[in-house]
Amino acid sequence: MNPTAALLAPLLLLISAVSGDEEQGEAVSEPSVQVYPEQSIPAAASEWPTGAVRSFVPDSAWQVHIEQRMTIRVAPRANVPMPRDPLAGVPKRPQRQRISERKMGKCLPIAGIAGVEPNGPDSLILFMRDRRLVTAQLERSCPSRAFYSGFYLSRSIDGMVCVDRDTLLSRSGSACKLSRIRQLVDDDD
Repeated sequence: MNPTAALLAPLLLLISAVSGDEEQGEAVSEPSVQVYPEQSIPAAASEWPTGAVRSFVPDSAWQVHIEQRMTIRVAPRANVPMPRDPLAGVPKRPQRQRISERKMGKCLPIAGIAGVEPNGPDSLILFMRDRRLVTAQLERSCPSRAFYSGFYLSRSIDGMVCVDRDTLLSRSGSACKLSRIRQLVDDDD
């Protein structure tokens, strides 16, 4: 088919349809389309004016739900270089520092954790920003050596990490819950 004929064929059909309607004496009028505000849309389809089209999408499809999720990374404790000791050559008498655990509750503020270090087969030492030391006991099946490079933690609504509620995710992929937290304090003899 000729490309010109393909373009003009629909136009010729429209002209013949319009001229055929006028020959029969009928007036051709364009359908009127009315736009209704959301509150005044007719409920039944029979009340709709001719030419008005209503979408059948439920109103809940236009709602937007935004979720926010924050993951916090706790890094391993940084090795701070020790200052040079002028008395390094003088022999020192070994001093044993005695440390004991003290109960402290079931939750810690996430923002207060400055660093982490594995301690023993199933516990971690948490270094707090206020210079406290806290031991965090993991579940039985969780080795602490998986947390040598820190851990990830999902932020909770209250901003706390709690025993038997929150899960620590190591960078190697293991996920463990805390079973107990204790504060480490110096024993005064």
